[in-house]
Amino acid sequence: MRRIVDYPRALKSGWRRFIPSWRLVLGTGAACFLLLVIGFAVLYHSVSVPDPNKQVLQNSSVVYWSDGKTELGRFGEVNRESVPLSQMPESLQKAVLSAEDRSFYENKGFSPKGYGRAVWVKVRGGSTQGGSTITQQYVKNYFLTADRSPTRKAKELVIALKIEKNESKDKILENYLNTIYFGRGAYGVQAASRAYFGVDVSKLTLSQSALLASIVRSPGLYDPVTHKDNAQARMDYVLSGMVKEGWATQAQSDAVKFPKIAKRSTDNRFGGTNGYLLNAVRSEVVSKGGLSDADIDGGGLRIVSTFDRKAQAQAVKAVRDEMPKNGTKGVGVGLVAVKPGDGAVVAMYGGADAVKRQRNAATQDTMQAGSTFKPFTLAAALEDGVSLKSTFNGDSPKEIKIPGESKPWKVSNFSAGEGGTHDLIFATEHSVNTIYAQLNEQVGPDKSRDAAIAAGYPEGTTDLGTNFANVLGTASPRVIDVATSYATFAAQGMHATSYMVKSVTLATGEQVYKVKVKPNRAFESGPMADLTYALQNVVKHGTGSFAASQIDRPLAGKTGTAQDAKSAWFAGYTPQLATAVGLYRNGKDKEGRVVQLSLNGLGGNNNVQGASFPLHIWTAFMKGATEGMKVEQFPEPVYGGKSNTPTATATATPTQTSTPTATATQKPTPTVTAPSTPTPSDTPSLPTLPTTPPTPTGTATPTGNGQDAKNGSGG
Repeated sequence: MRRIVDYPRALKSGWRRFIPSWRLVLGTGAACFLLLVIGFAVLYHSVSVPDPNKQVLQNSSVVYWSDGKTELGRFGEVNRESVPLSQMPESLQKAVLSAEDRSFYENKGFSPKGYGRAVWVKVRGGSTQGGSTITQQYVKNYFLTADRSPTRKAKELVIALKIEKNESKDKILENYLNTIYFGRGAYGVQAASRAYFGVDVSKLTLSQSALLASIVRSPGLYDPVTHKDNAQARMDYVLSGMVKEGWATQAQSDAVKFPKIAKRSTDNRFGGTNGYLLNAVRSEVVSKGGLSDADIDGGGLRIVSTFDRKAQAQAVKAVRDEMPKNGTKGVGVGLVAVKPGDGAVVAMYGGADAVKRQRNAATQDTMQAGSTFKPFTLAAALEDGVSLKSTFNGDSPKEIKIPGESKPWKVSNFSAGEGGTHDLIFATEHSVNTIYAQLNEQVGPDKSRDAAIAAGYPEGTTDLGTNFANVLGTASPRVIDVATSYATFAAQGMHATSYMVKSVTLATGEQVYKVKVKPNRAFESGPMADLTYALQNVVKHGTGSFAASQIDRPLAGKTGTAQDAKSAWFAGYTPQLATAVGLYRNGKDKEGRVVQLSLNGLGGNNNVQGASFPLHIWTAFMKGATEGMKVEQFPEPVYGGKSNTPTATATATPTQTSTPTATATQKPTPTVTAPSTPTPSDTPSLPTLPTTPPTPTGTATPTGNGQDAKNGSGG
């Protein structure tokens, strides 16, 4: 007989058995909540509001050379003058509220949403987030240290709640505006008003108020001189908020123009060549270390950089000794040396004086790569199974048929001696444009672009496209990008992101940042051994042979010269050190726009190329920087891939028997033409080559050097 189940009774019995476990869970949760409440109550009563007059003292942060002992420089100068809220214009007060805390007069000094978001991001391993109320920011910057621990955050919350209870909103806002850091060593709105505009705070206009409010979030990121675009975007956000909150009319907002910035007073501590190192360190501590400019200028930090004192001295000496004294108007020189497989920047030359010219020629300015780009096409080809022994016809001019285009691309060499059949070793050694154009056609310009990115070019590099002429260096990278990429070659295909800060430690001894080096394999070691062998021959027998005559150790490298000598390069490496040197000249066109002009005339030389000043600077630096280093060998070539020419009938000229010229000077820039409308005579740029697919222009824009050429050159 089948048993009849009483489902209601069974369910009732089941729930009864299950209820005790829920009671246990609820009981445990209630107990935890009760403990949290008790703990917070104890903390609330044990933490008192510090005396701001005692806590406001700031300590300089020290930056050390790579040895962690020798001081490179210091950050921190306290410039503060408190003024009552009544002297601060309404426009300034509302602009700051719009930027930082629009509900300031309504909230209780604590934003659960912002606090929760910051905690969540921190738990997930993200960087420090904003979102705090003005009261919390005031407490953090005025009473507490740069410590990022949960204990400090809890204290910040308690002090903020107590201040809200005991002080009026106007008093809190006044104290905040008198203590917040605005950059330029200015603490508080009075010091900031004078530092940026040269006026008393009571005289600030709406545009000036909006700019100061914009700077609060990050004085480095929104600096109105070095990052004007960022500052303008932030100003627009501030003004939009003021209109939304009814603190300004739309007409007032529309009438605002970017204010004129007062010239910064000279601070010799950040001048000279070391000023560029200190500025780069500051930027990296903010972007990677998650610390603020206020932390850096007043937090008593101990920052260890990657810069080697000996190598840096050699970089400065090399530029000063090898650059001519005449014809240098508008000329910029950048040098970066990177440790292969690690990414540490051991030396950097960004200019002669960081006070006179704040832009860093090595990390901010860009210039066309010229033939320093050719190794990326070679790397792509070797990875694709092409052998160094493959041969191509180097006759000039050469027409390259482009799919989807009715007319071919016409590319030329300069020397008739480059004609005939040659292998890729010879073509690299002598920088033969017509052969590399054919190689790029065979491999595909998209793979050349991908190889550049894998090696170290940022994806947004200006004009880093997939046009067929990209092999000749149409892209405009920074010097640090080229150095990082060649360091990947030196490390036999292992790419490491470049960095300049090893660690950051608080005055208490707590380490709050330490770099994590994570190299990744960008290319296989076999193709890299072959590529390095080809680049060794550039130095032994080709356009870079001057270096081999001066340095007795294995070297590899490549010269590069842009169209009309608007930039000149040498990039190369030993197994232990990769260095790039780039030159350019800034000027203005007829419309007053900043553009790059020809380097010809520099030092009386009317044929400036990569094998001239850049190679000589590189050689002088590397000779001094590697002195005392162990002599290491590059791996032997593996001659991987498949040659397109049978061994028995190959007519390629062996590298060992190639006849170098006595001086191995770089050949003049070749002429690259395209079947498009001729360039107007008053425009220095070349016509755009036909492409398929259309050439992307990249997401980055030229930064201060106005590169206008669209087609690279050889050399």
